[in-house]
Amino acid sequence: MALKGNLRDFSVTQLLNLINLAQKSGSLNVRGTNGAVTIFFKGGKLSYAQVGKNDNSLAAILHHSDKLSLAQYRAIKARTGSISDKELGLLLINANYISRQDIILSLQNYFIGIIEQLFTWVEGIFQFENDAKPPNDKVMVRVSLENIILEGSRHMREWEHLQDEIPSLDMALKFVDRPGANIRNVHLSVDEWRVVSYVNPKNTMRQIARATKLNDLEFRRIAYSLLQAGLVEIIRPDGVPRFSNPQGSKSVSNTASKEEQKSLVNRIIARIRSL
Repeated sequence: MALKGNLRDFSVTQLLNLINLAQKSGSLNVRGTNGAVTIFFKGGKLSYAQVGKNDNSLAAILHHSDKLSLAQYRAIKARTGSISDKELGLLLINANYISRQDIILSLQNYFIGIIEQLFTWVEGIFQFENDAKPPNDKVMVRVSLENIILEGSRHMREWEHLQDEIPSLDMALKFVDRPGANIRNVHLSVDEWRVVSYVNPKNTMRQIARATKLNDLEFRRIAYSLLQAGLVEIIRPDGVPRFSNPQGSKSVSNTASKEEQKSLVNRIIARIRSL
């Protein structure tokens, strides 16, 4: 009989502990306001995961992991048609386009990221189906749940703290007028620079997170680090419905906050050219 319930009564940590200790094989399906997730296990270990109607193909996951550019991802999707993930993986490896290790690590990180997102869900209907298996054309991994559970517990505490600091992603970020002398010691990561490039009072944090392909937890971490560094502050969005794109499309207004962007970005851009 399938295990069913609500995350309000049975947490993700408890579910994973049960699957791990009982060495269960099957699928865990969770549906909530944040969407739908399906995670597969074999012998108590993570083997595959997918998010709702998202493109869960190997090409999409490799693009998400920055192993394929957007142009490469689109070219592969256009040319390979209905080829399976296993066949695509072999083609990429045999063509020396990417290594087997790159594929495995990309899949592991992507699947673990899906579970990490689940730790932030406080409500959702779940169901565990014994012996359910992922589609045959998918590439499987074998990841122990112990470290995922430990990291997940840490993420839950971090998530609670970040929610206190950044209660809503429907607010916007703007550069502070006077960033201060400590700007000289700022070193931005690639993801931080991507977020910085979208900072504009017209862009909500939710829009920026979507544009930079960051989940809520990942984005809040970066936004909090920028806040702590004194580079940005949280404000109410200007209310302009369009998303202000850093490339400056003609259909989008990007005139707001030019001076404050110039005063900050020009001072840090030299430090991040190598990224």
